Amino acid sequence: MTSHPVILAFRSSVRCWRHRALLRVALEASDVRCRRRYSTHIRGGVSGMEEILSRVVAPLPSYETRDKSPPPPETNSLEFMYFYKSLDKEDKLCFLTKLSQDFGVDHKSVSELALKLLDTQLRDLATILLAEDRLRYTLTPRYKQLFSHISRVEGGVKFLVDLRADVLEIISSKASDSPHIRDLNGALKSLLSEWFSVGLLRLERITWQSPCEILQKISQYEAVHPVRNWTDLKRRVGPYRRCYAFTHAAMPGEPLVVLHVALTEDISDNIQSIVREFATLDSDEDVNKINSAIFYSISSTQAGLQGVELGNVLIKRVVRELQSEFPVMAQFSSLSPIPGFSAWLQGLLSQCRKEGRAFDLLSEEEWKEIQHATDSTPGTPTVDSLRKLLSSNEWMRSERLCGVLEPVLMRLCAWYLYGEKRRGYALNPVANFHLQNGATMWRLNWRADTSPRGVANSCGIMVNYRYFLNETSKNSACYLQNKVIAASDQVLGFVSQFQKASKL
Repeated sequence: MTSHPVILAFRSSVRCWRHRALLRVALEASDVRCRRRYSTHIRGGVSGMEEILSRVVAPLPSYETRDKSPPPPETNSLEFMYFYKSLDKEDKLCFLTKLSQDFGVDHKSVSELALKLLDTQLRDLATILLAEDRLRYTLTPRYKQLFSHISRVEGGVKFLVDLRADVLEIISSKASDSPHIRDLNGALKSLLSEWFSVGLLRLERITWQSPCEILQKISQYEAVHPVRNWTDLKRRVGPYRRCYAFTHAAMPGEPLVVLHVALTEDISDNIQSIVREFATLDSDEDVNKINSAIFYSISSTQAGLQGVELGNVLIKRVVRELQSEFPVMAQFSSLSPIPGFSAWLQGLLSQCRKEGRAFDLLSEEEWKEIQHATDSTPGTPTVDSLRKLLSSNEWMRSERLCGVLEPVLMRLCAWYLYGEKRRGYALNPVANFHLQNGATMWRLNWRADTSPRGVANSCGIMVNYRYFLNETSKNSACYLQNKVIAASDQVLGFVSQFQKASKL
């Protein structure tokens, strides 16, 4: 295997993509040797997995010796990591299933201690508390102790983040419905939430002078508005722009969540002016023109950290950072995409078509306007013409069609964001995120994202979630506790129009 000093030497020389390629070759060579080492176990199937797990997953020390037992050798953690990395997708599922089932909680001991706890209820408080502590300790899965030891190995925390990403994929794809797998996910999430708590995160501003590998990752991880080239990236970290990321000491050089901010005079109503304009590339900032901070992209880079609160904390930290840099700045808002709106609308139109309830969605006059605007042939249901029209980007180029569709799509989009719920909370994930943070659903913007992706996802509509700093705590509490959405008069007006025009 490649020694750690060699790997560290490579890492220290990584300053651009060419050097990263050299590092990748070295690590792949090391990985190949690891795969050869464990190939006999893999061919052994389940028995090989059992052998590895029995060797590296140490038994839970007894309650009396829990603070005195020496930690297992570091080689146990390394062996587990290398073996798991050598598995293919199917074998990983089998391995994680066996780990979660056979190396979790000792259910027999838990039952016995639970009975003993019941028997102590009439005794003194110290005895009851001791019994409770014993039971609590016994409820610790064996694999959780292994994960704690892996976190202390170089690269161990990143390995566990990726491991949880695999577990989440298993659960979401329904490759396994085992409750043990769900318990495994819960244990990993609990540990990661502790390790990635706010006090352990470092806020970094990304600039054009940041390390090359960081800039490359910022570009690769951008999920909302893809970076087109180096010039595009340079502008996004240049004048009138800010880029911030949370990092963690256990994952050096790895941004965890990235927030892009535009510094503007007023609250932006379209994304084109932010990501496609290059006039300010080499200009100096005029603080007199900076009155607003627009959060136009936030990307979580690690699938394994899903459910670990990072994005909402990052926005709050960035607000404080910007207030320190620009004391007179008073307007903070997102300019957010609306993923899922087009798919929801197509489903709604299909349902109305099937049930013969088209006039429950739009008025007769509106259907006539759409029929004339689309030049629908006689006998073709107008709802089919509308569905076909919205499935392409062509309508966005016609001023006539845009004029006809704007009032219809704006009120439908307002209802989608404000009225469509899952368990009482906003169905749209971006809306739910900002509303949980205490933002106000402030303004819908027509033709705000005319890119093919923007039109396909949300008919080109975007939304501002505005952060009124003296109201965010109250708004967040009302939303989380009472499921009440804070919305502006504009949004509520569109919702009212939907309710009057539709009979759904």
